[in-house]
Formats: sequence, C-alpha cells, structure tokens
Amino acid sequence: MSQALKNVILQAEQIILGKPQQIRLALCCLLARGHLLIEDLPGVGKTTLAQVLSRTLGLQFQRIQFTSDLLPADILGVSVYQRASDNSMSGEFKFHPGPIFAQMILADEINRATPKAQSALLEAMDEHQVTIEGVTRPLPPPFFVIATQNPAHQIGTFPLPESQLDRFLMRIQMGYPDAQAERGLLSGVDRREIIAKLNPQMERVELLALQKRVRTVFVSPALLDYVQAILRHTREVARYTHGLSPRAGLALLAAARAWALLDERDAVTPEDVQAVLPGVTSHRLQAIGEYSTQNTDVLARELIEAVAIP
Repeated sequence: MSQALKNVILQAEQIILGKPQQIRLALCCLLARGHLLIEDLPGVGKTTLAQVLSRTLGLQFQRIQFTSDLLPADILGVSVYQRASDNSMSGEFKFHPGPIFAQMILADEINRATPKAQSALLEAMDEHQVTIEGVTRPLPPPFFVIATQNPAHQIGTFPLPESQLDRFLMRIQMGYPDAQAERGLLSGVDRREIIAKLNPQMERVELLALQKRVRTVFVSPALLDYVQAILRHTREVARYTHGLSPRAGLALLAAARAWALLDERDAVTPEDVQAVLPGVTSHRLQAIGEYSTQNTDVLARELIEAVAIP
C-alpha cells in the first residue's frame, strides 16, 4: 500500500470514528472503479463518510439532494438559449452542465426521488458518460457515485429497481457506533468544522494509477473456480428468488482485487473474496420463504460456509 493511501485511511479514521471496515470497503469500491450504496438510518454518518473521502482524496465533489420533485435536468444539466452579444435576433443554445459533472457525486437519499429522476444516473454510472440532446459528454475521471438510501419502510421512499441496484458495486451499512466511538463524537469538535480543514492526502494522478493497478492483481484459475462455485450455488439452491449474474461475478472479482491491494498483496486469495462478498451480494441476492427475514450479513455468512474453497 502506498504511503498516500495509508494517510487517506488514517485521516478518514480520525473523523469517522469506530468504522474502519466501512472506510476500507468504500475505498475498495472506489479503487475497483465501482459505485457505492450506503443504506441506513439518518444520522449515522453516511453523508459524512462521502464528504471525508472527497476532501481526503482531493476530488471535485457535488452533492445532489434527491427529492420527489427532482427532474433529470436538475442532475444532468440543460441547454439555455442565449442571444448574441450585439442584441440581434441571432443566438445559440449553450449547455449548462449539471452537478453530475464532478469526480465524486453524493446522491443523497436517492430513494426519495421518483424512478424517472433515479434513472438519470444509469448511463453515467455504467459508462461514465451522459448523453443529452443527442450529444455524448464524458464525465471527469475518477467518476465515483456514493448514494445514500433510507430504509424502505420510511415514509416517502421509492424503492430502487433491480437494474439500478445492480449498477452499484457494493452496498454497505454504517450501523450505530460503539460506546467508545460515540463518546468521542459527543465530546469532540463538530465534524463539519474538522472536515472543512482537511487537506488532500493523495494526488488524483496517483488515485488513477491505483485504479489501473487493481486490474493487474493476479487471479489464479483456482480462485476463479471458487468464484464460479459461489455463483453456481446461488443459482442452484431454492432459497433465492434468482442467482447471481455474471456481472455480479465480475463485481466480486474487482472488489476482491482491490481488497488484496489494500492488504499490500499482488494476488487474490479466497479470504479477499469472503471479505467483500457481503457488500457485493447484499443488494443482489433476495431470499424467499422462511429465509426472507434473515439479515443480509447472515445470508452472506451462510453462503461463505456453504461453498468449499477449492
């Protein structure tokens, strides 16, 4: 691991107290060139994590507050007619880019917007570009979306469809802090004041280089056998509505490669796959029948136990 990456983790852990696993998973998602969905109750640090990462990594940051009246143009941008400077009748349409044109996007409370507004992110997340009025415009690299989502039982939410959920490489939960971390939050300085004073710990060029390096982390044929066995198991047992797709397998491999890099290794082990599996599968696997009430972490743990390592 580079010294800059170590500094990023150290600085983030000083702000997001008691959540080292969530910080590493978020960085893992970014290094794998994926997008992150954080689902949890309001007030547990979802937005703070996104702000800390953007400041610590020195990325251009935009926050989009998703509401029921949000329109796709509010996200992507719009063309406005502008007259010529000589006040003649001639003029032209000029495109005004929306907040999507940033390196890190916080889609805050994404499930409070209508499906039409949610769908505005589909092309951006999948292809790192947007097509508006017939013109395709690339998004600045590294393009990383962190979306926060309130629990579905809360008032005023629109569940994300499976196609939208599948665009997220990982889904994690922040959870309540432990007693020691919570005491530090209650007795410390306001996190917003600390975030405003944070200095970047990594250059954008180095982050892009790390993303390229992730794709070179070695995956053995035996490890591929293990991943395929996991995918096959979810398709064959009668406890899921449907099994994991090939895209889910690619996401699992990408996340495992990034996790290995964070552990300063140049080859993926089964333990790397197991470390990221809950985040990669929690929003892709839906249990049925008597298993439908089980926690997603429990389902992931049972899946790990059910598939033998080659």
